[in-house]
Amino acid sequence: MQAAAALHLPREADEASQDVRWMNAAAALLLGVAVCGLLWAGLQRLSRLPLFTLQQVQLEGDLARNNIATVRANIVPRLPGGFFQTDLARAREVFEAVPWVRKAVVRRVWPNELRVQLEEHRPAAYWQHEDRDDQLVNTFGEVFDANIGDVEERLPTLDAPANAGPGESRAMLDMLRRLQPVLAPLGNIDTLHLSERGSWSVDLDNDADIQLGRGSEEEIIARAQRFVRTLPELKRRYPAPLSYADLRYPEGYAVKLRGTTTSQEVPKPGAVRKPPPPANNKTPASPSRSVNSTR
Repeated sequence: MQAAAALHLPREADEASQDVRWMNAAAALLLGVAVCGLLWAGLQRLSRLPLFTLQQVQLEGDLARNNIATVRANIVPRLPGGFFQTDLARAREVFEAVPWVRKAVVRRVWPNELRVQLEEHRPAAYWQHEDRDDQLVNTFGEVFDANIGDVEERLPTLDAPANAGPGESRAMLDMLRRLQPVLAPLGNIDTLHLSERGSWSVDLDNDADIQLGRGSEEEIIARAQRFVRTLPELKRRYPAPLSYADLRYPEGYAVKLRGTTTSQEVPKPGAVRKPPPPANNKTPASPSRSVNSTR
């Protein structure tokens, strides 16, 4: 019996030792939690000291539409908390809600300052979409809300289809930028239209309407370049101002001049052009009458 009892003593001693280790671990854990709690409470009280109260909000950026003093006066009171309590993500949202502000980067500067880098929208065109005509497109092709009355410069208009997707404004701005230098000899683009079927057209600032049709961006640009390249030949015969042009023909285009309507075929490479027929001078063209001519 004594031998059997002796055999059980080490097992009981091990169990007791394991209980002591668990108790020590629990005590250490509780002590760690208590220390962390005390540190947190101390930091909270420390962060509320006047030293860490926000004393300054430094605004940076090239602002053309906003006044820094006005932004600071309207926004800073909406930033609760001190240096440590200020939610930078929330602060960024507050600044980006200011009209004309595209992006805000907010960071802390020790010990009591916030530094905000502001980037404004740079308008590139007006945006017409469905029933709205009070939006703008910036130079990145992004649609944004702003007071249209603040725009002093002359901007073209992008007339989007009713079912325009999220990237439609960027695509239309890219097309506008490519068409502007091509059509510059005819006038400045006032409005670029894109129909729901994907057909492009432009209104020039001299009231000329040009139908560009459907196709890839390269096809549209090539069509416009061909028209601008061959139009001077037509205008030598008919010097009246351009009123309308339809470029949706595979081998030519149709135009309407003020006081005169005609159609023009684009010559194929290597083709020999016949001399034009003599002009009919019996009936003078006038704004109230039109002369039809086909080639």
